[in-house]
Amino acid sequence: MARARREGDAVIGAGLLAFDPVSEERPTATGQTTVVEETRIAFGKFVNLMRRRRGFSMERLAEVADLDASELLVIEDDVHYVPEPRTVFKLAQTFEVSQRRLMQLAGLAAANDTGLRQEAVRFAARSEAVQKLTPEENSALEAFVAVLSEQDPKRVK
Repeated sequence: MARARREGDAVIGAGLLAFDPVSEERPTATGQTTVVEETRIAFGKFVNLMRRRRGFSMERLAEVADLDASELLVIEDDVHYVPEPRTVFKLAQTFEVSQRRLMQLAGLAAANDTGLRQEAVRFAARSEAVQKLTPEENSALEAFVAVLSEQDPKRVK
């Protein structure tokens, strides 16, 4: 414990993330996406397609993987969101894929393999949805549009 106190407020890591952490990359002046953003786009699309392939709703995947449904929603829709390592670990277990590769795809570990980055970009580009809404998606959309279409209650001044 004495050594820990001498360390002060230094950040100490263990495991996969301590071995090869990702540096915080920023967008360039020209507005190009960073490598991390490119792989996170693929990560979100991967989670979405794997969930749909298994026939899982967002809530069902959350239940099976022991995760929060709201975090899964953000993962699928927000490339700037940085998921927790536990989340990526649980998804890797659920989808039966490499934890290390999924950590790299999520931007939690440096992807030193340019092939992974290229494949991630190719996957993201090819997986863009061009299909009609499923009946369940259409029903969910209609219900949400109904909520959005409700009139605001009159405000009392």
